[in-house]
Amino acid sequence: AELASIGVDIGGTNIRAARISVQGDILEWASVPTCGEAHLVTSQISALVTPLINRSVKAIGVGVPGRVDVKNERVLSGGYVDLTDHSLVATLHDTLKIPVFVDNDGNMALVAEHALGAAKGFETAVLFTIGTGIGGAVFMDGKLLGGRATAGQLGHVTVEGKGELCLCGRRGCVETTSSGTALGHHLARAGLDPATVVEDLLKRAANGDAQAEDIMASWASPM
Repeated sequence: AELASIGVDIGGTNIRAARISVQGDILEWASVPTCGEAHLVTSQISALVTPLINRSVKAIGVGVPGRVDVKNERVLSGGYVDLTDHSLVATLHDTLKIPVFVDNDGNMALVAEHALGAAKGFETAVLFTIGTGIGGAVFMDGKLLGGRATAGQLGHVTVEGKGELCLCGRRGCVETTSSGTALGHHLARAGLDPATVVEDLLKRAANGDAQAEDIMASWASPM
């Protein structure tokens, strides 16, 4: 069978896994809501990945929200899913018997874009991921910027010096103002239905709704 790998994305809302061909085609995938507890997340990944494994699969890559020491296979900081110092790689390898690689989810996304997507052919590229939180990654001179496991983590650029406390321990990170979670906070402060989506706000703002305009400005302008 043609060689394949499995990619896993640990999101604040869902964990997704897919078997992927060498060409980058998604051959099969699965998803489950994220439970949030580290030891249960590992079990969730194992259960999600096991049906996707066949003889063609040679490795598993896991994208983690937070800082990752790739060399030592350690998660250094938590986020909406806190895997700090959890033996994710060793546990998955022992369970699944396939080599496991872990890195920050933004880094993983940019590696894929550089190989197959929008950043293909570029020596320098920057990526933002906006979901439950905000991630980011940077390619410079054809190499992924890693530093000491923090470089390129663009969700934690400070945009409000005395802003809200972030899960990273600092205040005013762009994740606290402009992520999916932050939008929920903006809606709650305005007394709006938490199910309100951005498309609704954009339509209302386009029709001159001052409240929608204010929310969109608070949410989008720090980016």
